[in-house]
Amino acid sequence: MISFVSAGKDIENLVLKNLQEDVPIVNEPFKVIAQDIETDEEEIITVINDLKGKRIIRQISPIYDTRMLGYDSLLVAFKVRAEALEGAALLVSSHPCVSHNYERGHEFNLWFTIAVPPDSRIGADKTVSLLAEKGGAEGYAVMRSKRSFKIGVKLDAESSCLDREDVVVRRLSITPLTEEEKLIIRVTQADMPVCSRPFSVYAGELCMEEYELIEKLREFKERGVMRRFAAVLNHRKAGFSANGMVVWNVSEGLVDEVGLRIASFKAVSHCYERTTSGVWRYNLFSMMHARTRDELDDVITGIREETGMGDYAVLYSSREFKKKRIQYFTGELHAWEKAFTA
Repeated sequence: MISFVSAGKDIENLVLKNLQEDVPIVNEPFKVIAQDIETDEEEIITVINDLKGKRIIRQISPIYDTRMLGYDSLLVAFKVRAEALEGAALLVSSHPCVSHNYERGHEFNLWFTIAVPPDSRIGADKTVSLLAEKGGAEGYAVMRSKRSFKIGVKLDAESSCLDREDVVVRRLSITPLTEEEKLIIRVTQADMPVCSRPFSVYAGELCMEEYELIEKLREFKERGVMRRFAAVLNHRKAGFSANGMVVWNVSEGLVDEVGLRIASFKAVSHCYERTTSGVWRYNLFSMMHARTRDELDDVITGIREETGMGDYAVLYSSREFKKKRIQYFTGELHAWEKAFTA
């Protein structure tokens, strides 16, 4: 078989596109991907390892839905004096259930996401209050998700920043997880082994048959516990150096229409309706990724012209303090809470 590499094709982009869409939950997933792009499994594994070596791929694993796991998830913004920002960021990043922590160009300058499990000793709101107090925040805003229109970063080197895609919003009901299901999530959230039969590695650790694990992971996906099984990329290493959180003040009756329109832009990776408060009026959040700041501005202009939305703010990230997947159902949080409240 003539490989895409030897034929001068850009196999890296093809592999990245496949891995971001969905890794097949089958015995030999890399063989299926290889068949889709007309190469062989060995070459796919070589390319993936190379992309990991270049730190373009951060991780390949299930992307579990935090809320479907019973976690209380918040987006939080702190207002911190410039001289105290790094100390506050370090404190926030120490929390094991903080996944993203950024400095953004706004009066509220420290933004982070935190998800707290139901067995937390102090809960999400008290945790944020204590972090604000100990971190020296002069004020803060808490924004809970009400509706999601789109979740999932898919960086496509061949697409225009103004390209569109269909958006389907699923309405899911939360069902409690069994202890066995929590164990499966705890093991499979680790970076996927890059080998011919990766699910057999997970299954061995779980003392399960490979087919049983595959069936359970497919069930997770059907129930919405897992959004997809995919690669997460390092945006800047993948060529997307500009990102911004664009927040919009949208009247309640237009949220559905505007949310779906914004979500349809490929440059938009996340689009949520969130709660407002006396210190924060913007209720629709859109996270955008582009190759350059000019491209990002083009997307914002396109959305503004199409929707007619005039009350918005662009929050560019200037520093990344933390970006790390939450490790679900581990003992880390309880140890942190005990030390933090001592």
